[in-house]
Amino acid sequence: MYEPSSATLMRADGTTTLLRPLHSDDTEGFTEGLTRLGYGVTREPDRWHIEGRPAGPAVTDAEVHCRDGATTARFLPTLAAAASRGTYRFDASAQMRRRPLAPLTEALRTLGVDLRHEGAEGHHPLTIEASGVKGGELTLDAGESSQYLTALLMLGPLTAEGLRIDVTELVSAPYVEITLSMMRSFGVEVTREGNTFTVPSGGYRATTYAVEPDASTASYFFAAAALTGREVTVPGLGADALQGDLRFTEVLRRMGADVRTTADATTVRSSGRLSGLTVNMRDISDTMPTLAAIAPFATSPVRIEDVANTRVKECDRLEACAQNLRAMGITVHTGPDWIEIHPGTPRPTEIVTHGDHRIVMSFAVAGLRAPGTTYDDPGCVRKTFPGFHAAFAEFTAGSAG
Repeated sequence: MYEPSSATLMRADGTTTLLRPLHSDDTEGFTEGLTRLGYGVTREPDRWHIEGRPAGPAVTDAEVHCRDGATTARFLPTLAAAASRGTYRFDASAQMRRRPLAPLTEALRTLGVDLRHEGAEGHHPLTIEASGVKGGELTLDAGESSQYLTALLMLGPLTAEGLRIDVTELVSAPYVEITLSMMRSFGVEVTREGNTFTVPSGGYRATTYAVEPDASTASYFFAAAALTGREVTVPGLGADALQGDLRFTEVLRRMGADVRTTADATTVRSSGRLSGLTVNMRDISDTMPTLAAIAPFATSPVRIEDVANTRVKECDRLEACAQNLRAMGITVHTGPDWIEIHPGTPRPTEIVTHGDHRIVMSFAVAGLRAPGTTYDDPGCVRKTFPGFHAAFAEFTAGSAG
């Protein structure tokens, strides 16, 4: 999911307006959490207005349920930690409880935050006894998720002295570039030297911020066009787009699709014939399942490398892709951080989704060439795209076969 980091705008001085916000369970959960922390959120169909509070949450005691949202579960506790005082308890769904938080919560403790996990260490639920954050220097391993770094970067301006963060490992680096650009829009300039980030204190200023279309979600439509010989154009994702997942179209180009990018849109079209390849997807790992789902239709094997972090997403996505492809009759090999998929003719089956929206949407693309494919939990797409099935069916009408 791509959304501007709301934890930043909530400490901006003034009212911020988000244009074209994403409507999904994740964003619903995030705004619900903000409301529980005492922030004012007014929603219109195509824009949301958020009242910033430089002093922090308006309440000193709150319980927030983060649902399945990793951004909610990682960003809102970090925002609450900067409050001058208060007790804030955070919990999440069973799925989100399994996902790791330890690098972030250990970093917060290093900064003096009184934080305790109530169950398994490094996981939700957790409670924060807030008393402000002085700031200082940190060493951070963001090799599991770039969200750990994003949360701390956003915290920096809310500290008394700012932050200096030395990052030892980093995955999904383009998301960090989105964060730095977004913070610049809110009046904060982060200095970066290699993998060392220096964030000044001083807070944010409110603004009007236009949200780009979600490039990760666009990957399913780009892949469908490449697989079926159709054409799709996504406006709003052009040459200046911030999201790294738009690079998925470069993968499709390497496989033989025709990709055209203008200033304000990207178009993919194809004859339907795709070649295999070996590709490193460390920086665009949310699109790994999309590629895995269309890989059997390539003329030679597809090997996806450096995607260990996909094992700690909503599910172990690498293994989920392998499991479902094998059930479809496809030869698949895997390792700790790679998957290799051989050409074949997938047969329809019931996809085991593990409650993961990206598994459903990815295998919907494969289902175009394997009619009769079903899902054990088709509704889990509500996390980021509640209307996916209708929109995908409309786009692909007449393309199966």
